[in-house]
Amino acid sequence: MTDIYYDKDADLALIQGKKVAVIGYGSQGHAHAQNLRDSGVTVTVGLKEGSTSRAKAQEAGFVVKTAAEASEWADVIVILAPDQVQRHLYATDIFPHLGTGKTLVFGHGFNIRFGYIKAPEGVDVIMVAPKGPGHTVRREFEAGRGVPVIVAVEEDASGQAWPLTLSYAKAIGGLRAGGIKTTFTEETETDLFGEQAVLCGGVSQLIQYGFETLTEAGYQPQVAYFEVLHELKLIVDLMWEGGIAKQRWSVSDTAEYGDYVSGPRVIDPRVKENMKAVLADVQNGAFAARFINDQDSGATEFLALRAKGEVHPIEATGRELRKLFAWNASTDDDYVDGEVAR
Repeated sequence: MTDIYYDKDADLALIQGKKVAVIGYGSQGHAHAQNLRDSGVTVTVGLKEGSTSRAKAQEAGFVVKTAAEASEWADVIVILAPDQVQRHLYATDIFPHLGTGKTLVFGHGFNIRFGYIKAPEGVDVIMVAPKGPGHTVRREFEAGRGVPVIVAVEEDASGQAWPLTLSYAKAIGGLRAGGIKTTFTEETETDLFGEQAVLCGGVSQLIQYGFETLTEAGYQPQVAYFEVLHELKLIVDLMWEGGIAKQRWSVSDTAEYGDYVSGPRVIDPRVKENMKAVLADVQNGAFAARFINDQDSGATEFLALRAKGEVHPIEATGRELRKLFAWNASTDDDYVDGEVAR
């Protein structure tokens, strides 16, 4: 039976009695830091010198230290830097300041699961992973609600890691919605698989192939864009509200019948076998090693794949279409000359 925790299951005073350093002030970092502070927790933000986020954190009223200074000061160190950066940051700035009684908090299990970070004896290692982007975590908290979280304990050196995990989860608003107990291994492997096989990789490739099939058959790219990309949000929203069954109930009988007879022709049993191969690469560490090795080599494969994706014809079609509709407030402000401004 799945263990799910709510606000009543956690003692907020536990995290309120700790000094917390949030390392990183990006999507998740800013949300954790602000929600913790609003819950009465003493928070300092740790960032490298010259970080573009320093000004944002200072404007929000936080004391900003280097990651090393913040780690030395803190009882609880929250590592929310990108996966590929964490192990370097940990080795140089965090590990030297760890000691018995301190706690490491992660928002994703990648570096612990694959052994890129190893905590010393006497240090608790926990995870509180919101199932939503940081701006949603912050917005829902301010509205008196919360985003569900996944919670786990990898190392319980103190014997009090679970109560502190739940206290932290409550402080960022996660237990308002519910916290599901898991492990670092389960969270990491399911998260990576979901991203690759369905949410990002699977859906993106399916859309691109659908667009190519229609345009190669002579249909207008603008019409193809609407049919395979634009309307996808309507379908996903229905699934999110009530599952696949509600989506099928909501669409026309023609669409529902086509779902049943043609879905298995496109996504046939071979796709499931391919998914199993993707999962195996996640489980045995092959994907993690490929990603980290590429990042360490300057991210040459990553950047080449990104550049290839950004010039797919569906992107140009979408940019032009989105400019034409009054009902669509511009969401392309983060694009410059057709490329994502990062």
